[in-house]
Amino acid sequence: MVYEDSDGDQGGLRARTGHSTVEGNGHLHQEPSYENRQKDGDQYDKEKKTIGRTPDGTVFTVPQTHDMVSQLLSPSQPKNLSDFLVLAVLGLHILTIIFLPASLRRPVFAAIFLFWRGCYNGGIGYLLHVQSHHRRLVTWAKKSRIFVNPATGQNPHPNLYRLIKREMETKIPKDYKFEDAPIEYNTWLVFRRVVDLILMCDFVSYCLFAMACGRQPVQESVAMMMARWAAGLALFGFNIWVKLDAHRVVKDFAWYWGDFFYLIDQELTFDGVFEMAPHPMYSVGYAGYYGISLMAASYSVLMISLVAHAAQFGFLYFVENPHIDKTYNPPPARPRTAVQSKRESSSSEDDENRWCPNDTPEPRLASTVQPSPVHKLIGLKSTDLRRVTDVSVLLLQLYLSAIAILTPTTPFFQGLFIAHAVIWRLWLSAGLGIVLRRQSRKKSWTRHYLKVGESTEEAWRQWKGMYHLSLTMCYASFVAAAWKMYSLPADWNSGLALLKHIVGGMLVSLQIWTAVSIYTSLGEFGWFFGDFFFQQAPKLTYGGIYRYLNNPERVIGSAGVWGAFLITGSPAIFGLALFSHILTLCFIDFVERPHMQKLYGKSLRQEAGLVRSLKRSLPPPLKQWQGSVDKVLGETVDLVEEFLDSARPKFASGMVSLVKDTKTLFRQYPARITLTRLAPDLAGYDPQDYSLEIDREGSAGMGITERSSGREGQIGQSPPERRTEYKSLVFEYGAPIKVRWSAPLSHSKKDWVGLYMVADNASREVTRVASAGRWIATTPSYDSVDASRGLIRSNVFVSGADRKDGDDKDYYTGEMVFEGDKLWWTQGVFEFRYHHDGKHNVMAISLPFEIRIPRFDEDHAELDADGSMRGAVEKALLPVVRNCFDRDPDIAPNTIDEAYGAVVERDGKFAKRVVFAVHQMFGVEFAPEVVKADGNVRNLAWRICNAKRVLEPYSMSRAQDRSSPNSPASS
Repeated sequence: MVYEDSDGDQGGLRARTGHSTVEGNGHLHQEPSYENRQKDGDQYDKEKKTIGRTPDGTVFTVPQTHDMVSQLLSPSQPKNLSDFLVLAVLGLHILTIIFLPASLRRPVFAAIFLFWRGCYNGGIGYLLHVQSHHRRLVTWAKKSRIFVNPATGQNPHPNLYRLIKREMETKIPKDYKFEDAPIEYNTWLVFRRVVDLILMCDFVSYCLFAMACGRQPVQESVAMMMARWAAGLALFGFNIWVKLDAHRVVKDFAWYWGDFFYLIDQELTFDGVFEMAPHPMYSVGYAGYYGISLMAASYSVLMISLVAHAAQFGFLYFVENPHIDKTYNPPPARPRTAVQSKRESSSSEDDENRWCPNDTPEPRLASTVQPSPVHKLIGLKSTDLRRVTDVSVLLLQLYLSAIAILTPTTPFFQGLFIAHAVIWRLWLSAGLGIVLRRQSRKKSWTRHYLKVGESTEEAWRQWKGMYHLSLTMCYASFVAAAWKMYSLPADWNSGLALLKHIVGGMLVSLQIWTAVSIYTSLGEFGWFFGDFFFQQAPKLTYGGIYRYLNNPERVIGSAGVWGAFLITGSPAIFGLALFSHILTLCFIDFVERPHMQKLYGKSLRQEAGLVRSLKRSLPPPLKQWQGSVDKVLGETVDLVEEFLDSARPKFASGMVSLVKDTKTLFRQYPARITLTRLAPDLAGYDPQDYSLEIDREGSAGMGITERSSGREGQIGQSPPERRTEYKSLVFEYGAPIKVRWSAPLSHSKKDWVGLYMVADNASREVTRVASAGRWIATTPSYDSVDASRGLIRSNVFVSGADRKDGDDKDYYTGEMVFEGDKLWWTQGVFEFRYHHDGKHNVMAISLPFEIRIPRFDEDHAELDADGSMRGAVEKALLPVVRNCFDRDPDIAPNTIDEAYGAVVERDGKFAKRVVFAVHQMFGVEFAPEVVKADGNVRNLAWRICNAKRVLEPYSMSRAQDRSSPNSPASS
């Protein structure tokens, strides 16, 4: 169950214009409306044409296309040369297995299948990745001009043009004209022919490998054989239905990743298989692999199926999901209304309150309706060894692991570990269930902390610590008990030993995935039952894993304990798993469900997407019987609940979960240039003809006078004597830097300029360290869009007559600006390097320059009327924050009260830049989450002042010693 979080963020992870979302194979996803269904797909296509839009705004009618199986195998579909090529390759696979010796079939077809799987997940994944981030496929098509009509005289490959034109128009005889279609659409058509070849060969080679590995197990009974084949055929049939139903919904556009090339103006109703499981094309859509493994009765087929399935999830994680988030889930617009806050004045001007008076209002991170979003508990990155909960969890895990490993495996210790696991499970489900019941009815937990003078936030923190410790110990004790009961099989090939371990491992992985999905959907607030402690009235919505299941914990949330039973084969673990599962169900029914009904009543959804899909697929007699059973069960549950309410049971209401259906955009790492590529054609190029000049306009004009710290000798403390007019270049942290270059008229179009630390390169002739994305091409000739990002002017002709350096050669000049991700986000001394022809030969090096974050000068800061420095801190902080946010008008604040843009919350790099700058400026270190939670410069400035005021008594040198992290020195 998913509902709006406490700060009102209701946007779903896959939300887009028109309430559409994305699912599965990069598919457009429209939240299903069960009252208003669309018309039958074929009739709908006849009534309305699909309209496509390219990134440059071109609108066109999308012609109707057909699935790969129909267009390849159906006699009614027109055939072209590429179809016959695909069929010939498939036939070659079949001939290979026929004529290949039996001893070579398994290794050869294993290699063939892995090759095609690599082409699928690696090859297609790479093409889609570069198309998504750099539009490189379309750029290649434009540069090669293969889609330009030869009649214009601009197509260098007229024969290839005619071949592609004939191939495409043969496949699409209606509503399509090759020369009139947008280049994005034609590129997609060529791309999908490559996809047809790879996907068909991938599936056929897998089936042939399964045939090569198929066998009849020794001493297998007829009943077992029939059961094995029946289960295998059922899984394979289910797989076919999943693929067909998915194609019915998403059509060819999403099946072939069309939204990587263009978008369509069409809303789709996502029902059927898309209500059964997340990403059905890649999750339940691979059930056929395991069905074929059953029919083949081969562990080799099962293992290669697991590898292929894992590779497909990797394809989803690294390729499709980032594109889905980027395309359909742009961050919401930043609120432009400034939050005005009146600063209270104070007559106190004593030195203790010079940072901020004691009565200055605090920008609170927590309130009575929501907890603080900072300092989370879940995840390795959130582990804090200065927090007692984390230390306790770590020490208890170490103690339990040591005892489990060091004690002998005797019946006494086995029984002891089983009892230990039972006690922790009882405490987690029953003990904490009682605590939640009392909190739900009487707020007893919160009342206790208020009674002793603490706050609701403190009650929440203590509850989180207790629940986190109990949950980790519950599962740690279960794992320890399973360890004690486990023994390695004497023979892995006998019986079902290996199969049990594989299936058991899959069940454990399923529970881990379920837990991660639940936490991703609910967030820390919902994971720790936050609605028991904070009063709010969120609106129910359903997304993430809760779109398919109302309570994932009921079945798949406990899959891991049954996986442990399969791996150990121990009756004691079976009993422990059954006991754990029963208590989990009791917790849901007697704690969570009553509390949800108490808060939401009839607005609760009765049936999840999976249940609806299964019910719709039942025959009419079974539907009627199922309705009768539901009625009896409903009346029985009502009777039991009435009895329990009258008897005042010890188990009570439980949990309603707050869900944010959002994901962190995976950070997109910049492209890298290959190391040390040397050009063989340097002859004729004189480095003296190249130059780089840094624009001093953005230089901060500081540095020389600030270098004296008082720790030098008498001579060293005086400013250095200048014998030239040269002035040191010092830029602010994050400030854009403009660079002008000049090169001879014959310079390569592949030349580029990179930004490096001076100390990173020992050679002045060759760069031997990667640029890590901090480079810009001198001309827009690279396929990557990022290569030209920052390029202002390129190849501006300058006559030799206009030169002032005494030379008379004509040359080209250009200008570029390094900003954002193309900068180094640290302090140091840097230089620009001009490189030749896409290689690493250095033709010119700029003067070195420094990036510095100036220390805040508290001794000379202008004080406010109340005697505090908060105004000065705000004034110093605002330009730094703007630089950290790339001066982007969508996220960078213009005033101290203006809220940060939503991207700051989603992309953690911005907050990390700010905390680094704050640490260098003020000597105060914050977590990135504090910057996100404060939300504007005014609140962050208050937090800095408050931290300085609190830490100032511990500073030994106050403002006199520059080395003190708490008291920056004056210049």
